[in-house]
Amino acid sequence: MALSQLVVQTPSLELIKECSDPAEALEVLNSIPVDLVLLDIEMPEMTGIELTRKMGKQRPLIIFTTSKTDYAAEAFELNVVDYLVKPIGLQRFKQAIDKANEVLESNKEEVKVEDQAFVFVKDNGILKRISIDDILFLEAMGDYVKVHTSQKFHVVHATLKSIEEKLPSTKFIRVHRSYIVAINKIDYIQEGTISIGKTSIPVADTHKSNLNKRLNLL
Repeated sequence: MALSQLVVQTPSLELIKECSDPAEALEVLNSIPVDLVLLDIEMPEMTGIELTRKMGKQRPLIIFTTSKTDYAAEAFELNVVDYLVKPIGLQRFKQAIDKANEVLESNKEEVKVEDQAFVFVKDNGILKRISIDDILFLEAMGDYVKVHTSQKFHVVHATLKSIEEKLPSTKFIRVHRSYIVAINKIDYIQEGTISIGKTSIPVADTHKSNLNKRLNLL
């Protein structure tokens, strides 16, 4: 059964994009937040394993598909969620997706918004209250997120997407795969770069249009 058909039959999945080659896949991953990639190992120009290495540490979860078992050891060295050998049945596919969902849930951090005034983050095992108005920007770093405030930063074991979903969208905006900024903390924007204090933050091309809409331009 084709992967797209398996995805359609799995309620917890939403098909964002089917890519015809590795270059297109990298372009999509650099522009759209993605939780899970179903990746064929045998592809022209670049193998799925090579593509995974190009994604770096901030890559989404990956389930490999292949017609061979030869790549299993190398694949699991990359810490992928699962390794499916074709032909792939619905039951085996759902087992792999269940594993991915478990990993996603375990990566989510407790970040609570109360009256859009405070968030609570777990930093080194301690729940700390941070004022929303003190947050300057958030920076993804592998499996962790740095929450930068005017005084210091807090390191949270979470994905940037999971935190983004719990922050007030009226005050924060995603400007890059690795950055969310507080709109009212932006000092200026020049040549595709946001300045907040002494920090320069890149704005990805895919986020420029949305950023311009959110700015109160005169």
